[in-house]
Amino acid sequence: MTPRGPQETLEHAQTERRHAMVEGQIERRGVHDPDVLSALRTVPRHLFVPTEVEDRAYDDAALPIGFGQTISQPYIVALMTVLAEVTLRSRVLEVGSGSGYQTAILAELADRVYTVERRRELEERARLILAKLGYHNVTTVLGDGSLGLPEQAPFDRIVVTAAAPSPPPPLLEQLAEGGRLVVPIGPAGGDQVLVVVTRTADGWHEVESIPCRFVPLLGESGYRDVEGQEPP
Repeated sequence: MTPRGPQETLEHAQTERRHAMVEGQIERRGVHDPDVLSALRTVPRHLFVPTEVEDRAYDDAALPIGFGQTISQPYIVALMTVLAEVTLRSRVLEVGSGSGYQTAILAELADRVYTVERRRELEERARLILAKLGYHNVTTVLGDGSLGLPEQAPFDRIVVTAAAPSPPPPLLEQLAEGGRLVVPIGPAGGDQVLVVVTRTADGWHEVESIPCRFVPLLGESGYRDVEGQEPP
């Protein structure tokens, strides 16, 4: 057997940590969707976090990525993806690219992903890493994600990675009939709940999932000004 070089050894160790994360944090907590688990085993989460916290990339925790933003804990990423019920035919809108990690998970499962980020530095960083990893079915956009992306609507799935005071009306309108919106709802900095909104022929149907904590969704249809956050 040919000995591994330093880089190969490091990559092997990260793969082992990633698989351990899926088994210990995701499967044991009730997520069993094989496609979602495969995506989590595939996407190298350590590449989406700053180097100073790279050794914690596979911990069961949210991590800071700069500018007051975080990368969600792996279980929450997995759960939101399961709740969205993404398929190979799905056109997906993600609101809040952040690190780009949730984007990559969605891109593993969907036909097309559009992701909107209001911070230029984060949008550029996410775009570069997603392109480097070969996700050619992703389009990153700099803008106010609370307004959605009307020029590309309707969307089969919408995933919002920041908490809104209520489901943003522009996102509801851009959801295709039969489509699903997954969004944290609740006060900025307070207790929130993950909500799934399904659009039917008669309107929208909401179901609550689990309690959660997300940074606030800043924007015209989110929170307009939050202490400690730069207003839009």
